[in-house]
Amino acid sequence: MTFKSILELDARLSDQLRVAEKPGLLRSIAIFFAHSGDSWFWAVALILLWFASQKFWKDWSVLEFAGIAVLAVFVLAVKFIVRRRRPEGEWGGIYRNTDPHSFPSGHAARAFLIATIATALGPAWVAVALWVWAPLVALARVAMGVHYLSDIVAGAILGVIVALLGMQFAPWILSVASSILGIFF
Repeated sequence: MTFKSILELDARLSDQLRVAEKPGLLRSIAIFFAHSGDSWFWAVALILLWFASQKFWKDWSVLEFAGIAVLAVFVLAVKFIVRRRRPEGEWGGIYRNTDPHSFPSGHAARAFLIATIATALGPAWVAVALWVWAPLVALARVAMGVHYLSDIVAGAILGVIVALLGMQFAPWILSVASSILGIFF
C-alpha cells in the first residue's frame, strides 16, 4: 500500500461515517458531541468548577486546564507542520475558518487528555463517564465532516501521551498554580 492509497482509504472510510448532510436524530447527537469537546466550553466549565468547589476539584480543574493549554501548543505545532486540509463540507464553518487544518484532531486530543487525567485523579465514575464521552466526541468530528478517521486516531494518541507525561509534573503544576492564584484569590 502506498501513502496515497492509505489516505484514499482513510477518506473513504471517513465519508461512510458522515452524517453532516443527513437531517435527523443521529446528526443532532453528532452535533452535540462534536461541540462538547470545544476548548472554550472546557475553559469556562473548569473555571466555574474551580470557583465553586473544594480543594480536590480545584486541583482537578487546574490540572485539566493546564493539560488542555499545553496540549493546544502541541496540536497546533503538528497542524502547522502537516497542514492537511479538512474534508470538504458545509458544517463547522467556525472550525473551517479559524483552523483549516485537520491533522491531528484537537477535539479528539482534548477529549482523550481530559479522560486520561480524570483516570489518574479520580473519582472513578467521572473517569468512566469521560472515557465513554471521549470516543463519542472524536467520532462525532468525523460524522460531521470536519475530520478524517486518521485525524482522530492521531489526536487521541497525542492527548493520552501529553496527559501521561503531564501528570508527571502534577505536583509542580499545582504548586505554581497555587502561587499564582493565591495572589488574586
